[in-house]
Amino acid sequence: MKVYNAKDWLGFIFKVHKSDTIRQLWPSILLMGALSWLVAYLELDYFDLGQNSALKNASIMHSVIGFVLSLLLVFRTNTAYDRWWEGRKMWGKLVNDSRNLSVKLNALLPEEDKTNRVFFSNKIKLFAKVLHTHLTSESTKYMLDEEEHPEYDEYLKAQHPPTKVVSRMYVMLQKLAADKVISFEDKLIIDQNLNGLLDVAGACERIKNTPIPMAYAAFIKKFIFMYVLTLPIGYVFSTGYYIVPLVMIIFYVLLSIELIAEEIEDPFNGGANDLPTAKIAKNIGKNASNVLMYAN
Repeated sequence: MKVYNAKDWLGFIFKVHKSDTIRQLWPSILLMGALSWLVAYLELDYFDLGQNSALKNASIMHSVIGFVLSLLLVFRTNTAYDRWWEGRKMWGKLVNDSRNLSVKLNALLPEEDKTNRVFFSNKIKLFAKVLHTHLTSESTKYMLDEEEHPEYDEYLKAQHPPTKVVSRMYVMLQKLAADKVISFEDKLIIDQNLNGLLDVAGACERIKNTPIPMAYAAFIKKFIFMYVLTLPIGYVFSTGYYIVPLVMIIFYVLLSIELIAEEIEDPFNGGANDLPTAKIAKNIGKNASNVLMYAN
């Protein structure tokens, strides 16, 4: 995720950024321009339908359909952003739980007990790194897919990586309690933050492996394509061949909204607009080391 200056209007307008959808859409835009030119040619020159009043009134129909399409795109964008923001909140919770866990362990563990301090510092750091890797893995994406994926069978049969890390911390806490290094009450205090780590993992997995229903995603793409393709039918008589660049611009805007929604609905892919989970994991590791290893 790139940090940017939202007030830099000229930079946004005149520079082509990596996240600009024009890089991905230009072949489709050119194809739609060619199709709209073909429709305009057939209506204006080949069939000479300029006197057909029914076709002239088709612009009214497109206005109504355009309103419906705008509502669908608003819903689509809001749903995708909610998933992106939910992912950010979960990683914010992971940061807080990791800090709280580090602070509590620092207070409970003897200052001279370097072995256990190193153990928990490494495990807190490892959990964040493992969760990042787990969420960017294709196998995590397909965990709930109804189709078989033989290439991921071995991975899916293995122990859940984030759970494995937390399990080792629980085993060590049990040992510390048995050795009277910490009390049973202290163990209960730490338990809440360990549960929080797995809560974050489960919430992020829910976002990763539960995409927008395929029926809805397919419908809106078909709707956009049919709406833009039939635009020349309603407006070619009032705009002439200027309908071609107009259709290309409208197609670019509508498809860009859908493309952006597709990108941010899965915020764990490591793209320019996705969450910087690797950076957050690195910061969590630094915080844990600073508290447990260097705190007074």
